Parts: sequence; C-alpha cells; structure tokens
Amino acid sequence: MRVAIASGKGGTGKTTLATNLAALLAGRGVAVRLLDCDVEEPDCHLFLRPDVKRCEPVTVPVPTVDEDRCTSCGVCAEVCAFKAITVVGATVLVFPELCHSCGACTMLCPESAIHEDGCVTGEVEFGTVALEGRHEFPLITGRLAVGEAKAVPTIRATMAAADAGGVDVVLVDAPPGTSCPVIESVRDADLVVLVTEPTPFGLHDLRLAVAMVRALGLPCVAAVNRADLGDDRVQRFCAAEEIEIILELPFERSIATAYAGGELLVDVVEGYEESIGATWDRIVAATRIVEASA
Repeated sequence: MRVAIASGKGGTGKTTLATNLAALLAGRGVAVRLLDCDVEEPDCHLFLRPDVKRCEPVTVPVPTVDEDRCTSCGVCAEVCAFKAITVVGATVLVFPELCHSCGACTMLCPESAIHEDGCVTGEVEFGTVALEGRHEFPLITGRLAVGEAKAVPTIRATMAAADAGGVDVVLVDAPPGTSCPVIESVRDADLVVLVTEPTPFGLHDLRLAVAMVRALGLPCVAAVNRADLGDDRVQRFCAAEEIEIILELPFERSIATAYAGGELLVDVVEGYEESIGATWDRIVAATRIVEASA
C-alpha cells in the first residue's frame, strides 16, 4: 500500500501525521518505509533522528558546448523551449538553472558540438529509524541543492525507493501545493490524505488539492489539524464533496509542545497512540472501499 500525505498549503501538519503514522506502524510490527519528498524543506528527520547509512547525489544532464566545433548557427537556441541556451554573436551561453534536460540541443546540433554533463541537483539520504519499543524502519530523505529551482528530479530519485520492495506500506510526505513536485510525489499513491486546517486559506487550498487529486484520478480523504479553531466550512465542504475526514487534531498545548521539541505525539502525548491508530484503520478501510469499487 502506498499512502501520500499532502496538502494545498504548507504548515498544516503533513509531517506530523506522516512521522506519527510511520512510528505507529513500526510499533505494530508492520514493515513500513517513509519517504520525505518535501525536498525543499525536508524535516521528518527532526522527529525520527535516523542513523544515516549513505547519501547519493542526484544529477541531471545539462549541455556543454565544444567551442572548437561550434559554428554559432543558433539551432540549439531555436529548439530550446526553456531559453536555457542562447547565442550572442559567436558565443553560445548555457543557463543550467533553466535547463530541463530534454536533450533537444544535443540531438539537433548539426555540428555535434554539444554533449551533456551531469549537474548535481540534489541528494537522496538513506537512513534507518530505531525508536524505543518499535521495529526499525527506513527513512528516505530527498534534499534539493541550495539555489536549485527544479525539485522534480530529486523527488523522482527519492520516489524510486518506493519500488525497492521489502515493505508492506510506503508513506510519502509530499511537498505542499498543487504543482509539479506534488504531482510527482502523489501520482502513484493508492490513497492521498489531504491535511488541512479550518481557516479561509486552508479551505481555499484544500479545494485546489482536491481538484488536483481528482484530475489525477486518485482517491482522497482529509485530516483537519487545529480542528477546533475557525469555523465548520472545511467540514461542510468535505461533506458536500463526500470526502471522509479521518482525523481531527485539536489546537492543544501538549501537541504544540511535543512538536516544538521534535517529539512524536504517539510517544509523549496521552491518547494519541490510540488516535493515530484509529486514523490508520480508517485509511486501510478507505483503500478497501476504493479496491471494492474499482
């Protein structure tokens, strides 16, 4: 089973839910793997403190021009849809940060004056989490290089660990929003859990997130953080759209204290082992409903 934890906006509690679900499943003896695909700001490690085994760079091909063979004909600039290569006089300029590694310039250069070199765009960190009283489980963390704008290659490399086998459940902590990085993280999920909050921004971005997962043909459920703040518009929206709310977390000092200290709710806040456990049971039930209706 692959479950993605996503949201339309940042700061709703995706990581809180993802890390606590992973810890809960490890405590139940379920073979689980957690992928932190929020590569611009990964933070699952702050709560799980993994023993990092190895780190692998993520590279993407970018063009390099052989000036001895180049005639400055301009074909490369003409075929580049992203303006990552341009010709100024007799000089060809390459802008790696704009390049999408499509290979058109290399393929179509009439003088074969362009080849591709690997450019590091991020890294994938492989670690093992060992929590007291719980089975060990792997945490795979994607981390974008500083100054890099394109997150998808690093997310794709992180998601490759989802297909490594050896586990029963893969949890994906997706980046916020509804753009390409999120789509790359959730598109192969069996179920998407959309974490939101009862605020105008929360409702607005939940609508966008629901539209995204439905455009991808994915089933979704919702979790509402700080559920006793604001009003009931999020709950009414979910009821109207027939989206099950599987968890409502209250605005509670003990939760904020645990979060600020990098602690797991299932470990330090009374009653939340049971609450997160019931949430997982609802996730399992939701996936079975989807399978039955397929």
